[in-house]
Amino acid sequence: MLGVGNWVTDGDGRVTGKVKNSQGLEAYLESFKKLENGAGGPEWLRPMRRAAIARSSELGFPTVRDEDWKFTNLAPLSKRAFAPAAGADVTLEDLAPFVFRGQESARLVFVNGRYQPQLSDSCAQPGGVLACNLGQSLQLQPELVKLHLAQYLDYENDFFAALNTAFVEDGGFVYVPDGVVVERPVHLIYVSSETPAPSVTHPRNLIVVGEAAEGAVVEEYVSLGGEEYFTNAMTEIVAGPSAVLEHYRVQRESRKAFNVGTVRVEQSRSSNVACHAVHLGGGLVRNNVHPVLAGAGAECLINGLFLPAGKQHIDNFMRVEHVSPHCGSRQFYNGILNGSASGVFSGRIIVHKDAQKTDAKQTNRNLLLTDEAQMDSKPQLEIYADDVKCTHGATIGQLDDDAIFYLRARGVPEQTARTLLLFGFAAENLERMRQAPIRGYVENLVTEWLPHGEVLKKLR
Repeated sequence: MLGVGNWVTDGDGRVTGKVKNSQGLEAYLESFKKLENGAGGPEWLRPMRRAAIARSSELGFPTVRDEDWKFTNLAPLSKRAFAPAAGADVTLEDLAPFVFRGQESARLVFVNGRYQPQLSDSCAQPGGVLACNLGQSLQLQPELVKLHLAQYLDYENDFFAALNTAFVEDGGFVYVPDGVVVERPVHLIYVSSETPAPSVTHPRNLIVVGEAAEGAVVEEYVSLGGEEYFTNAMTEIVAGPSAVLEHYRVQRESRKAFNVGTVRVEQSRSSNVACHAVHLGGGLVRNNVHPVLAGAGAECLINGLFLPAGKQHIDNFMRVEHVSPHCGSRQFYNGILNGSASGVFSGRIIVHKDAQKTDAKQTNRNLLLTDEAQMDSKPQLEIYADDVKCTHGATIGQLDDDAIFYLRARGVPEQTARTLLLFGFAAENLERMRQAPIRGYVENLVTEWLPHGEVLKKLR
């Protein structure tokens, strides 16, 4: 199924749809031809890939005319041609900055989108837990992968989800069996290194947590250089009845990189999922989080911190769907913007008609450190039930002069006072991270980002 002119055709040449926005798609369509000719994997995956590439051609790149993208101009991304990423040599020494101190983790390493078994831990973990790449999962748990892969992401209406599904080849797979408590977090490290030309990767992660099971998974996206590339990463999380999962997404890629990441969560009854995110890198970033509380009594926390500087643009799009009764959700997103950076928070809570006794809260707070920084915040509620408790709010401002004066009056230098207040603002989100080594790791990243952050290191 490839684009011909402004039309989409199937393998027999039949026209199946019209391309909405063909700009920038030609390179992807050509890459898909090559993938189809050489791709392995199960036979059931091929029709899914073909349907997804056809749908991506019909949808085209979103534009500012699309309501969900009105604050993010994707022209710089759609006008660039990216080639599939080539392999690269990365050593364990190169990974040293990305290791949690004080707690061992089960590590899976991907370099330029490709799984690196020599840098990764064993697939089998204690208690029957599996932490491996998709290729291994298709051998070890083929029916489980078939049951869940691409069943939750909406690639019919999401261009980037469709593009990722079309090119799905590799990514992380985590399976926690019923009743098992994971002894150590699973750490997925996606490393981008220098390539001959701007490249693209499409990581696809599938996390399945069984009934009454508990676990923690960290996705980290890092760069070993300052090159330009495009990461289009999708994660599907399936939380069984009474499951407990903490999911972390840490993004600190090159300032020239494009990053579109989506976390789609499907929650069964009484499950509890926390989605934490910290975004420091990337030139143009879109962060999508979409939990669906499908079972009664499910609980969800969405907790994020984004710190753009220079000319970075970070767009956060939250969509929380309450489908069943007696569910609760909390969203807490804080942003600190420096330089001429721009940020977006678009949070939508949807309460379906059967979701009585819903308890949902959404808060977005932002600090602008310069007059050139810009923030757009758009909290939204869609309520179709009549017995709910829902609140939302957003603030955009600068550091409190009274708080600065209070500290200075007690002998704290002005710059130190500002740094302390900024860290305190960020700490509101960091303190919600229950995994102490991961929290400490992220605290160090935030401290290094803050203006004059070395002051905090001296005070510790």
